[in-house]
Amino acid sequence: MTSSQRGVLSIDEGSTGTRAAVVTADGSSGPSFYRPIAVVHPDPLRVEQDADELWRHTLQVAQQAVAWAADSDVEIVGVALCTQRATAVLWDSATGRPLAPAVVWQDRRYAAELEALAQQWDPVLLPRTGRPVGSRSPFLWAARQIAENPQARAAADAGRLLFGSIDTWLSWNLNGGTAHAVSASNAAALGGYLLCEHAWDPDWLAAVGYPQELAPPLSDDDGDFGYTDPEVLGIRVPIAAAMGDQHASLIALGALEPGQGMCMHGTGTFVGALTGDEPADAANAVDGVLALVGWRSGGRSRFSLEAYTSTTGSALRWLVEDLQLFDSAEQISELAATHPRDRDTWFVPTLAGLRTPMAVPGARACLTGLSLATTRAGIARAVLEGIAHSVCDTADGLRSTMDGPLTRLRVGGGLAASDALMQSQADLSGIPIERVADSATASLRGVAYLAGVRLGLWGSLDEVVGARPVGRTFEPATTDHERQELRAEWQRELRKSLP
Repeated sequence: MTSSQRGVLSIDEGSTGTRAAVVTADGSSGPSFYRPIAVVHPDPLRVEQDADELWRHTLQVAQQAVAWAADSDVEIVGVALCTQRATAVLWDSATGRPLAPAVVWQDRRYAAELEALAQQWDPVLLPRTGRPVGSRSPFLWAARQIAENPQARAAADAGRLLFGSIDTWLSWNLNGGTAHAVSASNAAALGGYLLCEHAWDPDWLAAVGYPQELAPPLSDDDGDFGYTDPEVLGIRVPIAAAMGDQHASLIALGALEPGQGMCMHGTGTFVGALTGDEPADAANAVDGVLALVGWRSGGRSRFSLEAYTSTTGSALRWLVEDLQLFDSAEQISELAATHPRDRDTWFVPTLAGLRTPMAVPGARACLTGLSLATTRAGIARAVLEGIAHSVCDTADGLRSTMDGPLTRLRVGGGLAASDALMQSQADLSGIPIERVADSATASLRGVAYLAGVRLGLWGSLDEVVGARPVGRTFEPATTDHERQELRAEWQRELRKSLP
């Protein structure tokens, strides 16, 4: 008896939880199985996770998805992984056990040391790796573990020490320890990845004291990550792709040609765009704009740009849960839709500092222009307008760095459900905004599409992405003159709020 259809088991391991679903030949995903993962803050600078818990919970949701496929007569032909980026694990290859808590991408324990390196190294790293020194370095963390953690030191001396990002850790566990690799899109997030050479930067690894011979082997995003161990998952199929989560969203949201962009609204908002076969000049980019590998396939890298606004969805959560000014994010959107655009009341959502268009870590949020006539609807409108302006700042940062225009922006994520926000984003950016269907599964589907093309499930990414349902498009409703005035007023308000 043969299965009625084929599919890819796709695993989306994020910062606070892990989910799995089977993406079938029509490009849609089956039911999503989810488990939360704890994030620990031992002190204000450290952010950690239990790598064992991360693996156990990921295995559980993957097994649930495999069981669903069996019950639904779907043949799983491969596995795809998309993961949180720059979270790193050190483990012993003999025991399979982590040797320290995983260090999460939000960790800042070495920020002061790295800042001291920035003046010398930023001009070196930006043109080579597309990113500055920054405030975190998984390689520096690993080097310190080797130097200070007796278990890590012993494993290194015995040739048993393995290091990698979350895609490395999960694929190694899924394949029963038979293959150890990191995908290009995740490697770029670790720092020290030479964009054009697809190689580690030996000078940077030496600068942070990391032994180059212990750097994880590099792979294409649809490269060889081994086969699943039947004793682990119950099936033996290739692990056909592994990507960083935002890179997978690039694919799912159809940013397949230069100038096409995506925007994912979550706790914060990522804006990314494909730039082509050559990386953009990150050395001359606006603050916070990074040049990355969008994905690498068949020995060819497709490069991208990315910028991030840290407090968008989290700003609404703060207003609802902490300040209790509103009942829900949906209520904020509904109230905002009833109030006309107001040039007197402004909300600057820099609750966790500012990244773009300038780096001001100490920036604080502000709500200004209030009077006795201000209503909750007016505040709601100001909140969504402030978020839209901040996201437009990141999009403008990308546009100023790209060789060509940003021709299309497809949007997904939780906040994308707000019609009022989507219209403001279109008005203030001056480009049509398409809210895609099934945006909540974008990362999970995007990496499955890359794996499925490799496995012959689809002929190309264009084929599978092009067959997805068209979403709702929000057209700009402002004139160029009005938009320019609004953006200029926003920039004045933003600068007034800075320390």
